[in-house]
Amino acid sequence: MLKGKTAIIYGGGGAVGGAVARAFAGEGARLFIAGRSLAKLEKVADDISAAGGTAEIAELDVMDEEAVKAHADDVAAKMGGIDIALNAVGLFHVQGKGFAHLSLDDFAFPITAYAQMNFITAKAVAWHMAKRRSGVILTLSTPGGRLPGTGYLGFGTACAAVEGFSRLLACELAPSGIRVICLRPHALPEALALQSHARAVFQPAAAQAGISVDEMLAGPAETLLKRYPTLAEVAQTAAFMASDKAGAMTGTIANLTCGALVD
Repeated sequence: MLKGKTAIIYGGGGAVGGAVARAFAGEGARLFIAGRSLAKLEKVADDISAAGGTAEIAELDVMDEEAVKAHADDVAAKMGGIDIALNAVGLFHVQGKGFAHLSLDDFAFPITAYAQMNFITAKAVAWHMAKRRSGVILTLSTPGGRLPGTGYLGFGTACAAVEGFSRLLACELAPSGIRVICLRPHALPEALALQSHARAVFQPAAAQAGISVDEMLAGPAETLLKRYPTLAEVAQTAAFMASDKAGAMTGTIANLTCGALVD
């Protein structure tokens, strides 16, 4: 589905980013994966190479606007453009504290960080996509922005911000032929085995319940399908959304919550 496409995945060494990178490569895309951990990026690149694909890695901080722009400019110059970009960067943030015990800094950090990094990466690639009047920008959210609950006020607000940003960015970029899609998976138990930051994030909530993080996510999920999505399902959906097969879709949220939310 992605033969001949050039894709950048920010956070490409992480659980979701790595899974999507492998799926994109399997569909024929040329991958450029960026992140802060070279060891994780190298592992993903090696997997892609072993499967017959190609991937180049770059150590990059997505909060460094100049560095992100320079990296995108280099990719576009080398490949003649950029077709797809996904921001799959995950940041540690405080969860498990109720409103009365939540500091302003802990509340504001995920909101500011996730909004800023999505703005920075989208702006870096959109200029190159607009030149060819074609491109797809993918963002990543969770159901936290709409699920009722306590202990994730900051992150839930951040997810709502990313989804709102994605819808409005689609309006901004549509005249340039650029589509914007937000992927919204639920918790991903597989990610815990891949050194994801999610384990540390979920730890306070699990401790309050008197169980481990693994036990918390191993039980029956409160979703219509009674399970959580798999990394493969998220990655395959991302590949479809990035392809021309989904060419009529923009400004929407791909609901991958197994029915935790019903749109």
